[in-house]
Amino acid sequence: MEYSYVFLILLLPLLSFLVLGLAGMKMSHKAAGLIGTLSLGAVTVLSYYTAITYFTTERLADGTLPTIVPFNFTWLPLGSLSFDLGFLLDPISAMMLIVISTVSLMVHIYSFGYMHGEKGFERYYAFLSLFTMSMLGLVVATNIFQMYMFWELVGVSSYLLIGFYYPLHAAVHASKKAFIVTRFADMFFLIGILIYGYYVGSFSFNFTGTEIQMAECAAPFLQGDVSRAVAAGGLIIPTALVLMFIGGAGKSAMFPLHIWLPDAMEGPTPVSALIHAATMVVAGVFQIARLFPLWIQYAPDQMSIVVYVGVFTAFYAAAIACAQSDIKRVLAFSTISQIAFMMVSLGVCLPSHEAGVVLDNHAQLGYMASMFHLFTHAMFKACLFLGAGCIIHAVHSNEMSAMGGLRKYMPITHITFLLSCLAIAGIPPFSGFFSKDEIITACFQYSPVVGWIMTGVAAMTAFYMFRLYYGIFWGTENKELHAAHTPHEAPWTMTFPLIFLTLITITCGWAVNFGSFVSASGKVYEIHLDTQIAITSTVIALLSIGLATYIYKGEKQPIAEKMYKMFPRLHRAAYKRFYMDEVYMFVTHKILFRFVSKPVAWIDEKIINGFIDFTAWSTNESGESIRSWQNGDVRTYAVWFLTGAVALSLILLAI
Repeated sequence: MEYSYVFLILLLPLLSFLVLGLAGMKMSHKAAGLIGTLSLGAVTVLSYYTAITYFTTERLADGTLPTIVPFNFTWLPLGSLSFDLGFLLDPISAMMLIVISTVSLMVHIYSFGYMHGEKGFERYYAFLSLFTMSMLGLVVATNIFQMYMFWELVGVSSYLLIGFYYPLHAAVHASKKAFIVTRFADMFFLIGILIYGYYVGSFSFNFTGTEIQMAECAAPFLQGDVSRAVAAGGLIIPTALVLMFIGGAGKSAMFPLHIWLPDAMEGPTPVSALIHAATMVVAGVFQIARLFPLWIQYAPDQMSIVVYVGVFTAFYAAAIACAQSDIKRVLAFSTISQIAFMMVSLGVCLPSHEAGVVLDNHAQLGYMASMFHLFTHAMFKACLFLGAGCIIHAVHSNEMSAMGGLRKYMPITHITFLLSCLAIAGIPPFSGFFSKDEIITACFQYSPVVGWIMTGVAAMTAFYMFRLYYGIFWGTENKELHAAHTPHEAPWTMTFPLIFLTLITITCGWAVNFGSFVSASGKVYEIHLDTQIAITSTVIALLSIGLATYIYKGEKQPIAEKMYKMFPRLHRAAYKRFYMDEVYMFVTHKILFRFVSKPVAWIDEKIINGFIDFTAWSTNESGESIRSWQNGDVRTYAVWFLTGAVALSLILLAI
């Protein structure tokens, strides 16, 4: 049977996790790394083979690619509902197999050099395997509950990897922060799933309706009676979808649930590349894409929530990135901003008329552009994070003040980092230009205001990325620090992934007709660049790069210093992330802890525990009071026996 091997895509990383987790301590670092890397290499080969086989499958009569379920079985029956486990192949899951396996394999190879000599090396590779298995299981899920189960495993994996350096307080704090914030958001995801499952009667995906006509496509989307949920109330499905979106917003670090991602940089830098740039943080985007027919058909008005949250998050994160000095945190806020681009692109996918009309070019463009940017961003952002790892490996610091002039010492890292910066800035012919311009075009079709805001955010992206580039590779060299520890190029295990990801970044924009593989309708979608928007956005990006060059390229930066002095409060506010962490601390400590937690704790201690203590005390006292009745003296028993018999006799006579 074709695709009968696909279970190995999930089984191999699971076995790698179990072997390394249980027996890794008895292995050498090299053996543990080889087991993790070779298993992931096999998964990558299988994933590429599966994706290529799927995308070259003969299309159906209506021009769509088929939805294939190689296996699916009931794991836990629950009345009329059931929790199933299976493997679903469709365009977005096949695309995600390529993204996850490619980036994960590069991270595995890269970690040989970056994590060399680290305590817990085998534990690190075990956690990488667990994360990869969890993310793969999420994207190939055949039903919402399987997605949620692997969604939570992804969260656990993230917690373990962020807190890898657990002896450090900052790492422990960051891992707990990520876990708590994402679990809070996931609570809403679960509530949405339960609401939907209760009214529809199923959790399973069923894409048998693949026509563009959304009225025909969305109805059989789940194996269950969607009309029953609609009849129960017009807001049932929209409410469920918005609750699920909150879960996705937490995982994808959308405002105001973004606070965990910058602190997550306390984990090893390869982890940042894998989890917080290319895979885990796009889970929320993937969730909306997977449920896209339901949004279009039953909650088109609520999609504006996705747009507004995404637009604000994109601008907010870009503004903060302009002021950060820690290179990993610049990339972290850049990631938040770019994920917001994908969210906005999905949110602007509205048909031109009421539900039931044919999905028009506008909706097609936004969906395709979002998935395209997900693919391209994964490659160049992973390259940027891995490049940052090489830099940190060379100078032993995350701060730009410890860098400057590194182009002389690290030529490979310099070139790959520069090309990735050009890609994220949207400069042709790099991949970011093609995907980001499609998003901006979709935004202008939705609203000129949204289009110009996102164009401005794209300009900010170009500015802060080249501020970062010049701060690392040009600028003032810290000669005193470099004299003590001369920077050097990373070993080949670290530079090879940079070169590989850069090659994809250079070529995949113009060499791959992404619309022929992934589209909202499942049919081939021809990509046509809007010349006016492409030229405008490119010119604006070049002007932003020119401004960053003017301010930050020289060894001395008088203009930057003057700007800091002119706007000290604005700069400090952006550097402090506009005090969102302080707001959270105030709300939790001053409001929730004081007015909610303390009263609840008092009720728990004084009333609930007091009642339980009272029952224990009263029982003990009662036992003490009748203790003499059971003293072992037969004469006492005889007296009580006769007393009871007389009492019963008198009662019976009275009756």
